[in-house]
Amino acid sequence: MIDSHSPSPPAVERRGGAWLVVPALLIGGLGVFMLAGGAWLAWLGGSLYYLLAGALMVASAVLLLRRRAAALHVFAVLVVGTIVWAISEIGFDWWQLVPRGDLIFLLGALLLLPPVVRRLSPRGWRPAAAPLAVALVAAALVALVTAFHRDHDRPGRLDMAATAAPAPASGDWAAYAGTWAGQKYAPWSQITPGNVDKLALAWHVHTGDRKRPSDPGETTYEVTPIKVGDTVFLCTPHDLVLALDAETGQRRWTFDPRIEVTQHMQHLTCRGVSYLATPGAGSDCARRVFVATNDARLIAIDAASGRRCAGFGRGGDVDLRRGMEVGPHGWYQGTSAPLVARGLVIVGGAVYDNIATHVPAGVIRAYDARDGHLVWNFDPARPDATAPLPAGQRYTPSTPNMWSTAAADEALGLAYFPMGMGAVDQWGGHRPAWTERFATTVLALDLATGRPRWAFQTVHHDLWDMDVPAQPALVDLDLPGRGRVPALVQSTKTGNIFVLDRRTGRPLLPVTERRVPGGAAPGDRTAPTQPFSAASLMAERPIAERDMWGGTMLDQLACRIKFRRLRYEGPFTPPSLQGTLVFPGNFGVMDWGGLAIDPVRQIAFAHPNYMAFVDRLVPRRDSNIPGVGPSGGSDMHGSSEHGYNPNKGAPFAVELNPFLSVLGLPCQAPPWGYVAGLDLRTGKVAWRHANGTIRDETPLPLPFKMGVPSLGGPMTTAGGVAFLSSAIDDYIRAYDVRDGRVLWRARLPAGGQATPMSYISPRSGRQFVVVVAGGHGSLGTRLGDSVLAYALPK
Repeated sequence: MIDSHSPSPPAVERRGGAWLVVPALLIGGLGVFMLAGGAWLAWLGGSLYYLLAGALMVASAVLLLRRRAAALHVFAVLVVGTIVWAISEIGFDWWQLVPRGDLIFLLGALLLLPPVVRRLSPRGWRPAAAPLAVALVAAALVALVTAFHRDHDRPGRLDMAATAAPAPASGDWAAYAGTWAGQKYAPWSQITPGNVDKLALAWHVHTGDRKRPSDPGETTYEVTPIKVGDTVFLCTPHDLVLALDAETGQRRWTFDPRIEVTQHMQHLTCRGVSYLATPGAGSDCARRVFVATNDARLIAIDAASGRRCAGFGRGGDVDLRRGMEVGPHGWYQGTSAPLVARGLVIVGGAVYDNIATHVPAGVIRAYDARDGHLVWNFDPARPDATAPLPAGQRYTPSTPNMWSTAAADEALGLAYFPMGMGAVDQWGGHRPAWTERFATTVLALDLATGRPRWAFQTVHHDLWDMDVPAQPALVDLDLPGRGRVPALVQSTKTGNIFVLDRRTGRPLLPVTERRVPGGAAPGDRTAPTQPFSAASLMAERPIAERDMWGGTMLDQLACRIKFRRLRYEGPFTPPSLQGTLVFPGNFGVMDWGGLAIDPVRQIAFAHPNYMAFVDRLVPRRDSNIPGVGPSGGSDMHGSSEHGYNPNKGAPFAVELNPFLSVLGLPCQAPPWGYVAGLDLRTGKVAWRHANGTIRDETPLPLPFKMGVPSLGGPMTTAGGVAFLSSAIDDYIRAYDVRDGRVLWRARLPAGGQATPMSYISPRSGRQFVVVVAGGHGSLGTRLGDSVLAYALPK
């Protein structure tokens, strides 16, 4: 008897046919995409793999629809070919292998499902499916083996033979980098590789200063606190200055300058405050804290009470806009800790990047620390006319500026300034002689007069926004055949680390001029050569098509096409109308956080980044050029979210973006961020390790160590431990400076894009490590307002 409700054999066949139609459509659709994209890539001179893979996929899809077991065999050839091609192209790098074959592996697994195989091979599973099964097992084994391969790490060990110097009597961290030598070195050894894992949270304070609706697009906590006596001082993005008890974190006072925030500001940032004891100033303001504000004021605050020092400037303030053509209020900002040396407070300022060719002056000014009168001013256009500017005159607009933090050697009578670019960055056709002389240099000025003593240029005719971003570090080095030499170590965005004689500016480690690509935009030129230092964290080789990456093989293919369409001839390829790949991009191998230096062991701890950007010049005659641009070189979202860098007054605007896939992932393969140890006596990199995870960059808290970008600075200690909090995964980590091993880490409540500091508390005698975690607007890390202190248990 036949069940009247049972489907007929043809109906069963039609229903079961979906097991072949669906895989055929998936594989065929992917194959058509691969054929089209692969043909485009091949036409651009790229890899033929995608074209051939697309052909195999289409063939497999057609065979599936014809119910041929050969569909599985063709797909097995694709899997094996993909394994061979991927390994031959990039070796055993798991993070690069996976997106080359992820979709192929999943589709191959789909084809091995019993309902699929039964419809292709009535004789049984083995004859049809065995080759594909073997190929997929081989692919899985390759993935498993390479998951433990660390091809990008460079194990090694620094020579630690030097004996530690005795700790100073003071337990203070009295300046932005500990001292005005800029070393970021804590000369205390309570915390060691043997006990750092016992660090515990001692106190946690909220500043109360968070992003407000009226703020400009980028708000950042980049501050390094200072500590003098029993008090920690720090500032916030809105320039609130806080005084905290060094032992407990209890707030003693808060000073609010009530800055005038405008949308013309590029960002809100305060990297630090400065301190000076002024004997003879009387009981009022005998100890004072200085802050340079975002609305262009220099303010002196009584360290004891938190009130303005009435005898400084006008009621405690000096107007930094005086004597310059400022443009809209907000184009000139104080963002970094003022230099305090020989009774002077010396300031530069941040100028709005690439908004126009006519912007505020890059003048550096020295004020008397007691009463705030102007002592000297360095105008790059009039370098020898450093006497205070007469009333009614103006500083030269659009000159190179010093937006970061300076250093000083009072014994030599010199101050050292990391100089940026005069307007604008990516087109230099109309730059005057003083910009070509002082832009992108390490500049030494006489502390007494402000006159230039020497300048060392790190990039000639800079077209890539390669400002010298970090405070110079001063250290005495024992060099073979020369004895102990007073050195200056300058980290740069290019990755060059210049080791100079700080008396003369001459290189102590070799610097060679090498030819670089030419062919600037119309009306501009390029420098025929650029300096390359023997001490370097530059990328080990130029980026290539095989370095393209993505979440899948599809966006990896799109990145390959994008790469082939850009102009790229290695480092210093000039910006172009076509679009130029800039690697490393203006995010910098190292930015304002710089290096941390152990002056006893004569080593440096660094955190290099390798992120590519794309610069495309856009003729300003195009009617769609907006009037505002992005938030600057540390912006990982790029100008696509904000409009162009308008460069008003220049023939070209600039479209500036990180080199990202259609999914928003970097087009270049990880790692993007490392930690590294250098021997400063030789300039050699002793070890290097990928640093940081993607835990806070994905919907799920994935702990994969990929090596992520970091923006901030490290600190080293006499105990042989370095600290870094600035990776984008919201951790503070401790490292063994000998080999870079992570010894300890703690979760932060927000992004830690700042530089840790350390001190000895006079109350308990314990060594504290303090970090500020408030996040970074343009990096997209979690925002907050936390100050956290760690110490060993009592």
